[in-house]
Amino acid sequence: MKKVFFMFLIFCSLIAKAQVDDVITKHNGEIVKGKVVRIEDFNIVFKYSGEEAENSVSKYAIEKIVYGKTGRLEEVSEKIVVNSERDWQKVIILEEKQYISGLKRGGDVRGKTGLINIHTGNTGDQKAEKKLKMSAAAIGCPFVLILSDKTTIGADSNEIGGTQVIKSGIGYKY
Repeated sequence: MKKVFFMFLIFCSLIAKAQVDDVITKHNGEIVKGKVVRIEDFNIVFKYSGEEAENSVSKYAIEKIVYGKTGRLEEVSEKIVVNSERDWQKVIILEEKQYISGLKRGGDVRGKTGLINIHTGNTGDQKAEKKLKMSAAAIGCPFVLILSDKTTIGADSNEIGGTQVIKSGIGYKY
């Protein structure tokens, strides 16, 4: 009977060791140990070790995942480094809140064309987006969640009848 009990304990310890955690490394240096449940288009769903609640984090916040059972390494996203306003082209515009989970709020950003301008609708939109990205890059944010994207045309825009584009959002960091 003691042999059976001893064998049972050894068997249980082997099973426990076989259940190795996945390791999720975030771009901010944080390491999360748990179990990856599923990978969605823009998010990773995981459970912390010893917990049953599912958590979701944006792929933009994750550098890599090392799967515990196999040791396989999966590169998830490259870190975007924005040092100054000159790095504005690296800034990514996000349009849905789920894409920012795991990122930290940086500050409000805005981009707009002037009241009097010679831009058409399309070039005005591009100019406002560039200014929005420059505003985010100036505060070191590689991501912008768009909150408002407004275009006024003709008499609704100004007395001269031009086009004005105003974009506003929130900058996010790792």
